[in-house]
Amino acid sequence: MTAIKHALQRDIFTPNDERLLSIVNVCKAGKKKRNCFLCATVTTERPVQVNVVKVKKSDKGDFYKRQTAWALRDLAIVDAKDAVKESPEFDLHFDKVYKWVASSTVEKNTFISCIWKLNQRYLRKKIDFINVSSQLLEELPKVAEESVPSGENQSVAGGDEEAVDEYQELNAREEQDIEIMMEGCEYAIANAEAFAEKLSRELQVLDGANIQSIMASEKQVNILMKLLDEALKEVDQIELKLSSYEEMLQSVKEQMDQISESNHLIHLSNTNNVKLLSEIEFLVNHMDLAKGHIKALQEGDLTSSRGIEACTNAADALLQCMNVALRPGHDMLHAVKQQQQRFSDLREQFARRLASHLNSVFVQQFTQTLLQLYNRSSYHSVPGHDQSSTLAQHSAELTLPNHHPFHRDLLRYAKLMEWLKNTDYGKYEGLTKNYMDYLSRLYEREIKDFFEVAKIKMTGTTREGKKFGLHGSSGKLTGSTSSLNKLSVQSSGNRRSQSSSLLDMGNMSASDLDVADRTKFDKIFEQVLSELEPLCLAEQDFISKFFKLQQHQSTAGTTTSEVEEVDGVALSRSYTSGVPQTVSSEKDMIRQMMTKIFRCIEPELNNLIALGDKIDSFNSLYMLVKMSHHVWTAQNVDPASFLSTTLGNVLVTVKRNFDKCISNQMKQMDEVKISKKSKVGILPFVAEFEEFAALAESIFKNAERRGDLDKAYIKLIRAVFDSVEKVANESQKTPRDVVMMENFHHIFATLSRLKISCLEAEKKEAKQKYTDHLQSYVIYSLGQPLEKLNHFFEGVEARVAQGIREEEVSYQLAFNKQELRKVIKEYPGKEVKKGLDNLYKKVDKHLCEEENLLQVVWHSMQDEFIRQYKHFEGLIARCYPGSGITMEFTIQDILDYCSSIAQSH
Repeated sequence: MTAIKHALQRDIFTPNDERLLSIVNVCKAGKKKRNCFLCATVTTERPVQVNVVKVKKSDKGDFYKRQTAWALRDLAIVDAKDAVKESPEFDLHFDKVYKWVASSTVEKNTFISCIWKLNQRYLRKKIDFINVSSQLLEELPKVAEESVPSGENQSVAGGDEEAVDEYQELNAREEQDIEIMMEGCEYAIANAEAFAEKLSRELQVLDGANIQSIMASEKQVNILMKLLDEALKEVDQIELKLSSYEEMLQSVKEQMDQISESNHLIHLSNTNNVKLLSEIEFLVNHMDLAKGHIKALQEGDLTSSRGIEACTNAADALLQCMNVALRPGHDMLHAVKQQQQRFSDLREQFARRLASHLNSVFVQQFTQTLLQLYNRSSYHSVPGHDQSSTLAQHSAELTLPNHHPFHRDLLRYAKLMEWLKNTDYGKYEGLTKNYMDYLSRLYEREIKDFFEVAKIKMTGTTREGKKFGLHGSSGKLTGSTSSLNKLSVQSSGNRRSQSSSLLDMGNMSASDLDVADRTKFDKIFEQVLSELEPLCLAEQDFISKFFKLQQHQSTAGTTTSEVEEVDGVALSRSYTSGVPQTVSSEKDMIRQMMTKIFRCIEPELNNLIALGDKIDSFNSLYMLVKMSHHVWTAQNVDPASFLSTTLGNVLVTVKRNFDKCISNQMKQMDEVKISKKSKVGILPFVAEFEEFAALAESIFKNAERRGDLDKAYIKLIRAVFDSVEKVANESQKTPRDVVMMENFHHIFATLSRLKISCLEAEKKEAKQKYTDHLQSYVIYSLGQPLEKLNHFFEGVEARVAQGIREEEVSYQLAFNKQELRKVIKEYPGKEVKKGLDNLYKKVDKHLCEEENLLQVVWHSMQDEFIRQYKHFEGLIARCYPGSGITMEFTIQDILDYCSSIAQSH
């Protein structure tokens, strides 16, 4: 290996001004063994650069060549694989990881040790050595860069690691001495042996002189020894004095310790006294209730505003004293226990007095309100007067009593209620139940009277009166169904008077219910909802303020809100998870209180809705729009409130009545029968659909529930189409095409006038059906007015179809010119006009007057007749050219005949 180092130094590194310090024979791990050498080198020029060079033999094997070089500063990690167990493998982490296997462990360790020393000497950035034995990583003294010799001989001589470690750099003085010495011996360079002998002789002379100098200084040494002995004696004396001083200081220290301990006890006593005074001041300041507060709690006036204010302040002060956060140990003091017991007694006494007073206020307000109601209705008991009629006279204005004065008086106690809630929840809960009990009875009386007045205004009669025979929309019709089943379709002039209304759900015909009555119901229903809404909102606001339910407190369960759709109505529902009978939040408590107080609102609203439905099924349209608007408004304020929930439940009932109304209309359309002896004309349910649509459009204009009406439109119009088709097929006296044409023309006109966007497809379908059946009826009714002439030309067309040329048809015996003239003479103008007059009378007999389609049909027949006439003339011109044969009447004659006939009738 030494020979290889010398060869590498000579051939590769010396020409590059580099010095080889360590070498290791390696091969790449995991590959076919191709040996190479890793060399650690330093440059001989400043600044010194340290490199790791890979050297390998040439392919011919006669010399070495430099393959790759890495700067040592780029080396990040040296991994020896195992610090305990010897292994020839190691990794060098440059820009990537290079895995090597050394030829021996000794070479690997020597190379790694050299790398470590070079890193310590030349690099600021330290390399990480992992899995390397600590014995290899020894600290190396710094060697200045100037000490690196140059030249081939020095490189080879000092190439190994030990020479680098032993080399010491000469300082400036040493260099100067050597230069002076070498100047005195000019032959030093030429004859090194003579120079060395001279240096040896001079060294011996100096050693002798040194020994003689030592022997001459013996007397001085003895004097120095005596001086040292005297100094030791002086030191002993000083130590004796220091010992005496130490004993004196020890006695002083004991005295000072006693004084310090005494001062500490005094300071501790003062500290305890200050803390005790602080505790006493804390208890006196926080647990002392003023005499004025005590008197207010025991005897304060709860009827006046000043007394209520004094009691409120005293109750707050008492609550602060009771809720003071005592420090550890305070609760064990007898005085504190007595004070707490006194506070507890005061709290119990005042809570009992406050609850009793508020109960009295509830009873007093309830009694006064009932007396007012009694005084208003005292006139009812006068003999000869009807009670309900008198109620209507005294309640001309449909309004609910205002409870604002009652709320205003009670809100003065709101802070005291909050105090009671925080201190004695049992009494607070008892007051809440009593309030709900009194108010529920009071509101029940007021709301029932209010709805009674509303019903009287709607019906114009009393609850006890039996004059208004109503049977509702439940299907128990008192004659309308039977009359519908036996419907006799008369002329358009008396249609409404001879049949019941298909859209009327009661026993009252649509002619009895005018727009004014429906508008009156709409206003009454809107007024009812408008009165109930502020009443509920005012009571809910009062409950939240008086019972202090605005803020949430930690209770069992969790409230969850969700949106549920019932009968197509989106309603907000809330439910409580956890224990079933626990109030999950104060919002739920408000809703429960409102539900108990206003428990009669929902049944009364349902009764009012049922009454409106009995009066007129069209009222369900008004109620659906109004109720939807109020539900939408309430849900925007609070989706889970009592008002929103109650109105949402009632809206479901209204929606069901609306759906039932639509279903019954469709059912009655399906069950309609026609008379075999009467002209059909415009069917009743077609006219009633027009009435329904016109009314619905006026009601649902800009309404939130427009989608429900659109769905009903689709169902009704399909039912109308099917029923018209059915009646047309069953009609015996009126032609099917006439029934279809007139009714679909009426439907198309209705849809065009109302412009209902969801029925655009049905409008186009109605127009198409009307056009198709008009054409069919014209062709069928007109038929062949010139029958013999038509048969003649049918024969001519048959011959042409068989292959005979048109100009040769006149040579046929049965179709010669003479036969044609004979047929034409049978249809003079007078006979044609007579036939058209009979046709006009026939059409007039088929059509009804109210739809006014006679002139439209007659004009279509005129066009069809002219078309036939032109067809005959064309055949004459083509098959009998030059014959001069013409019809005995012209197109102008036809126009004159038709116009004269139309004007005469």
